[in-house]
Amino acid sequence: MDLNNILTQLDTADEEETEALLRRFNRENIHTFTFEQKEEALRSKLCQQVLTVLGRQVQASCQKTCLETLRILSRDKRVLAPVATREGMLILGRMARLQTGEEDGDNQRSFQEQTQSEEEERVVVEALKCLCNVVYNSPAAQKVSVDVRLAHGLCVSLRTARTWRHEVGLFTLRLLFLLSALRPDVRGVLRREWHAVRLLTEVLEHTLDVRWVGPYEAARPDPQALPMPAEDNERAMEALKALFNLTLSEAGGEVSQSEDDHQFRLIVGLLRHLLMLKTETEEKTEEAHSHAVNLLNNLPVSCLDVLIDVPVQGGQESYGGKNMDAVQVLIDFMEKRIDKGSNFKEGLTPVLSLLTEGSRHHREIRRYIKAQVLPPLKDVKIRPEIGTTTRNKLVRLMTHVDMGVKQTAAEFLFVLCKESVDNLLKYTGYGNAAGLLVARGLLAGGRGETQYSEDEDSDTEEYKSAKPFINPITGHVEEPMPNPIEEMTEEQKEYEAQKLVNMFDKLSRQNVIRPMGVRPDGTLAPLEDTLRERSEYNSGSESD
Repeated sequence: MDLNNILTQLDTADEEETEALLRRFNRENIHTFTFEQKEEALRSKLCQQVLTVLGRQVQASCQKTCLETLRILSRDKRVLAPVATREGMLILGRMARLQTGEEDGDNQRSFQEQTQSEEEERVVVEALKCLCNVVYNSPAAQKVSVDVRLAHGLCVSLRTARTWRHEVGLFTLRLLFLLSALRPDVRGVLRREWHAVRLLTEVLEHTLDVRWVGPYEAARPDPQALPMPAEDNERAMEALKALFNLTLSEAGGEVSQSEDDHQFRLIVGLLRHLLMLKTETEEKTEEAHSHAVNLLNNLPVSCLDVLIDVPVQGGQESYGGKNMDAVQVLIDFMEKRIDKGSNFKEGLTPVLSLLTEGSRHHREIRRYIKAQVLPPLKDVKIRPEIGTTTRNKLVRLMTHVDMGVKQTAAEFLFVLCKESVDNLLKYTGYGNAAGLLVARGLLAGGRGETQYSEDEDSDTEEYKSAKPFINPITGHVEEPMPNPIEEMTEEQKEYEAQKLVNMFDKLSRQNVIRPMGVRPDGTLAPLEDTLRERSEYNSGSESD
């Protein structure tokens, strides 16, 4: 239908005719996501016309149709100027039953508590969908949202979460996620003034149907219970995404320990419960675990003991009575992400970072993961990066082309080895570990800075007997190689040696390679610098 005709007829149409015109436009454009640029001005004018209709007292069916039109138009970020105004955002906020800058809390409470017809509920859902599109696509609308205190209205709505229908809850949470993602300045206000972290925690607790049996321990899910319904899972994911934004500090790092420790421990208890749940599909379960991992990375590492400290359910005596079920889920999740073989930076590094920090600060977690990932060595005839074990897969990642991925994998294994260079080399070989050792200044050996318990790792008899024959560079016992110069004459040996010297000299002069040495502190430096420093160090020692 021609836009000019729609606009002309809307100028004189009554409510019924307006609804019919817009319903026809909606049917024709329901699957349209890219629009012609030549009609940009007309679509912008249509946005204004629809807002004008919504500003009048019209029936719920007409409001719904207008909002559907606005949702379709809001897919085009170039025509949102009429909506991204104070008047436009207040109209949408009112349609969504959200408290905005011109309404008080009592009005909002009455909005939420009154019974809505199905038609009125669809109006609220369509308005929330419009707000999601507009906020996502328009920086101007984001700014106006702050001015009209849209985030506050969302927090007031969170208090009525137990009465939500699915779509109302889903798009309320999604709008809060978008606003907190796109406006970092709002996060602090949401946390401090409007207690959004506590409210979202309560939403998550209700959505997951949690029953507490201890301060931070949820009852074990019934193995015979049905998987989490898809709608509950959808709302839980939106709540987790919003919580992720709100638990980021304003500096871009993790939240500070000065925040409410009790609240964080409660969140970890909820996330542990979530890790033990199953959804309707394996993909949705993995998505839920991914969001749980991301959020756990934001929380103070001291709170991770909640993952393993579940007195009512009990644990394993060999790990101090701690329960390692959630840690095993995280290990399984890590291996699935490794096996995918792609998108390691976004998909794998968060869980590796979580397991690394958990192992660094919690002895039982480290001991359990080490037993799963780096069990005592027996077969040392195969290179550490070859094979299908978790250790083999992680060692391969230590030489990955992505610097972030290889550093994270190496740091994980290093922490499992209690930051001991000798232990790390035993499992990985010097060649695979060289990047980490250079970055840490540990080429000369030694330990990292973290203090670990004194319990010793016991080697198997197979490893002890093979240890003298292991090549420290490759990390395995190599088959004897024939000596290539054994049958050469002395003249041939001298010729080959000189040839090799000339090749190195040429590469060095062309700056293809650069001779390096190890400083006394274990870091790499140009060879001439290290020789000079060593000479000065020795002469200084002699003068003493």
